[in-house]
Amino acid sequence: MNRISPVGFAALLTLAANVFGQNSAPVLAPGQGAGAPPAYAFDITKADIDLLLKNNPGGDKQIRVVDMGKYNMGVGIIYRGPTNDKPGDPINVLYHDYTAETYIITSGSGILTTGGVIENKKPSTGVPNVMNGPSGSGIAGRGAYSRRVQTGDIIIIPTGVAHGWSQITEHVTYLSVRPDPDRVLPAGWVYPTLLNNRPDEVKANKPATPGN
Repeated sequence: MNRISPVGFAALLTLAANVFGQNSAPVLAPGQGAGAPPAYAFDITKADIDLLLKNNPGGDKQIRVVDMGKYNMGVGIIYRGPTNDKPGDPINVLYHDYTAETYIITSGSGILTTGGVIENKKPSTGVPNVMNGPSGSGIAGRGAYSRRVQTGDIIIIPTGVAHGWSQITEHVTYLSVRPDPDRVLPAGWVYPTLLNNRPDEVKANKPATPGN
């Protein structure tokens, strides 16, 4: 029977401590290992969002898409103005083949319909959009769920689930966080308006030099 000497056992513990952090998560340098995430963070400032809403009003704007290592992550800002529908009208819905969405309502309100059967289901044609990748549309059918959502609400919409807005009297604005495990979104994408609006780098305080 082979035995590990105390010295060898201590070396194994040291190796394990170096490979795994305090929470047993692997510590990887940038680019180390398959699917390693970036070793830095990405900021989306309120100023960025305000700029897009002011200079590019209306619609869905993908702010940026980040390569997270094993998947991509997109974040968009969406503004929807008043709708001209009334209760009982058919509700147009969208669905996405590969991306889920989490809505974070930042202002306004409206009726959001999700789930259920998608009637007259039609896949989108042409080049997939940079917001959600391959998608489609239809009409909300049996089993769909409608409710009023407003500022502060958060809605999680799984991949393939129908979702559509109606009865927006003024507007609704919301962030959409889009995990992309199949990498259908263009990693590295930044909304063009923001490319020329990068903030100044914040300099870290340097420690004082001994003797000065």
